[in-house]
Parts: sequence; structure tokens; C-alpha cells
Amino acid sequence: MTDTADQAVERLRTALREAGIVLPSLRVDPVTEIYGGRNTLVDLGSCNLDVAARLAAVLAERAGG
Repeated sequence: MTDTADQAVERLRTALREAGIVLPSLRVDPVTEIYGGRNTLVDLGSCNLDVAARLAAVLAERAGG
């Protein structure tokens, strides 16, 4: 099953929250959403330095490094 753009964003938001990360601007990009389909982009938005450091740490940990 292929997620809709909104479902993909919610799955990502949930996974990030479970890792202790909140990206407050996370959303479906409204411009590319108009065209729909697999080319719709997810806008990760901005985050502060603490969130960026936490995200990098979680990714590094999951990558084994």
C-alpha cells in the first residue's frame, strides 16, 4: 500500500516523536501537493540547533556509527 502524502507525513511525525524529535514545521509541501502523486514533496521545515543535533545523533545511532 502506498501512503498518501498526508499519511506519509503523519508516519514520519510519529516516528520522529518516538525518537524524541519534533519538527514543528513538518508538512506536505502545498505547491507540489497540487500535482499529487509520487512527486509530492514533504517539507521538513526549520528546527533549532538542539533538534538538529538530536536528529543527527538518532540517525548516527541507527546507522551504527
